[in-house]
Amino acid sequence: MRLAILADIHGNYRALEAVLADVAHEGADRIVSLGDNIGYGPEPEEVVRALQGYRVVSVMGNHELGLVSRSYFNRLHAAARDSLTLTRSLLSEESLAWLRALPLVRICCGARLVHGSPPQSATVYLHAPTDTRLRRLFASYPERLCFAGHTHAFGCYWLDQDAIGRRSLAVARVPLVSGRRYLILPGSVGQPRDSLGWQAKYLLWDVDEDSIEVRALAYDVHTTIHLLGERGFPATNAKRLFW
Repeated sequence: MRLAILADIHGNYRALEAVLADVAHEGADRIVSLGDNIGYGPEPEEVVRALQGYRVVSVMGNHELGLVSRSYFNRLHAAARDSLTLTRSLLSEESLAWLRALPLVRICCGARLVHGSPPQSATVYLHAPTDTRLRRLFASYPERLCFAGHTHAFGCYWLDQDAIGRRSLAVARVPLVSGRRYLILPGSVGQPRDSLGWQAKYLLWDVDEDSIEVRALAYDVHTTIHLLGERGFPATNAKRLFW
């Protein structure tokens, strides 16, 4: 069993297209999304339709939460609010209903899927968590593995008995160690904020071989940038595509 784990697509359909083609080539059995399928990017309707067509299992991200909660929407920074307002106007009622119904957490193949932080936060970031915080997080859920998005970056943390470990991730396959519990951040499909480049990123988890693999794909970023300008999205959204 191989799972493709996507996060933070953010309405970037051209990046998602490249990822889905690679997923098909690699022969993954299932695709899951860690939320923020929309927001910032110019083609949210196309993204949602593609996720539905591929029967992608998703959780709610903070940008989906912004569609549901007016109070949370008001807490977002101005570019995020403006982007979400435009996004809402580009979505069909059917797609809006699908996004609003997403759960905060799912369990898939024995792993916990959340957007922000375990056990089920869509809004809390995991930027450089301390060992103390990681111990609290591992104590908050029972599964061996948890995958979380939101940071748009990579992270791999583990608990081995009482010892906390961490490592950086590159475009490569990484074996997991029996007996360790993991908290893994798989980067971003639509707006990466990592040191590996502008390409769309996602993770392949081989359940049987007990390994993960970072994948990075070039895509038609120039069309995405053109559409952002044409549809009136904040200029910062285009600049972030070359983070």
